[in-house]
Amino acid sequence: MLPCYLMLDLETTGGNPVRDRITEIAAVRIEQGQEVARWSTLVHPGGPVPPYIERLTGISDAMLADAPGFDEVAAKLLGLLEGAVLVAHNVRFDHGFLLHEFARAGIKLKTRTLCTVRLSRLLYPQHRSHGLDAIMQRHGLNTLARHRAMGDVEMVLAWLHQAAAELGHQTLRQHAQALLQGSAALPPLLETAVHDIPDGPGVYLFYGEGALPLYIGKSVSMRSRVMSHFQAAARHPREMRLAQETRRIEWRETAGELGALLLEARLVKQLQPIHNRQLRRERGLCAWWLEDQPKSRPLVKLVSGADFDPRDFNRLYGVYRSRRAAQAGLRELANTHGLCLLALGLETGQGRCFAHQIGRCKGVCCGQEKPELHRLRLELALLSQKLRAWPYPGPIGLREHDTASGRTEVHVFDQWCHLASVQDDAALAEALAQPASLAFDLDTYRLLLKHLEPPGKKNLTLSTYHQLQRNSSLDPT
Repeated sequence: MLPCYLMLDLETTGGNPVRDRITEIAAVRIEQGQEVARWSTLVHPGGPVPPYIERLTGISDAMLADAPGFDEVAAKLLGLLEGAVLVAHNVRFDHGFLLHEFARAGIKLKTRTLCTVRLSRLLYPQHRSHGLDAIMQRHGLNTLARHRAMGDVEMVLAWLHQAAAELGHQTLRQHAQALLQGSAALPPLLETAVHDIPDGPGVYLFYGEGALPLYIGKSVSMRSRVMSHFQAAARHPREMRLAQETRRIEWRETAGELGALLLEARLVKQLQPIHNRQLRRERGLCAWWLEDQPKSRPLVKLVSGADFDPRDFNRLYGVYRSRRAAQAGLRELANTHGLCLLALGLETGQGRCFAHQIGRCKGVCCGQEKPELHRLRLELALLSQKLRAWPYPGPIGLREHDTASGRTEVHVFDQWCHLASVQDDAALAEALAQPASLAFDLDTYRLLLKHLEPPGKKNLTLSTYHQLQRNSSLDPT
């Protein structure tokens, strides 16, 4: 399978590597397909064995009374691991315990790992369960020492031998190498099997010890993207910190990229994960409102994002993250186009503005330029920043379909606002019947601008409100 590996199994006092301890170790070292070393030992856990563990494994306090502590056998185990890949069934469990036990002994364990549960999923994808009991039953394997360390090691080795006979040594070797390359960077305390994450579009959530996510991301290939976080940990401190804190991963599938982007933006704003920065709620969002009257002072005023009405976008210009950024942008515009700082409200006082005194303002502040002309120049200067009016007479639906999974969603929008994403006809009818709650979101606005641009996405179909009412079916055909 691999040039050199150590097949290992542990028995422990429980499932928590921080709180619980190892009670038995068994290991068989394989080099070039041949067994070169075999070793097993009981290990004193430093405390009593829980009754349910004794019933499961048969290992009792009496059996462990004279057993060595882990620190006494650490050197032997390190010798067996030298130059070998650590292989185990659900290797995260065994590796996690070894990391903590070696750390207590003052040793930092560094070893590559390979999980035979994941290998079984690759070799036999037609089966749902890949636990050791299920594998033994499928392949007709038996042992009288189940839940004892060496008994379990021998069962996994017997299964590998049978898999090689059934599928070929080359197939076994290729899949093992692929797993080894892909899983080298997986956090040892990660409870989620990354291989279970679909490699299609959706949103994934990294959790630590708490109930709220540490990070929320999206991808059209979720599993690959999740793996890229862990593979980048060695190069980027931020990814390293995230990998060290992550304990489990959840995911939500979507019908495509747009659904993933919308869901990610909503969840980040709702849950505020500490490792997300770009999509958090914008509390200081604002835009400039252009007054109709040329003699109005100031000619523009700031409108808070909370007060945005998409139906008034023909009067709004620019979207800024803060009041300071908006004022800086307007000042730069005034300097570029020779606009009056007093008329724009960027200066206070009477008489000529400072820009006129240094030859930049054309003099609307002192009667040398007509207010109508100055307002027209301001409107032209702002034109490239003007928010786009909603180009449809009512709500629209963007039907998104993923051919690989067969999943279809309809994303309903009105006035640049995301009203709902639905997966069935009943939910679509309900979304269309509900009165629209138009809460402007800058990320949604930008997403729609991108996805409504021709030629559009191949997996997106646009329907107007009346088309949705006439035919609300989510059938992609």
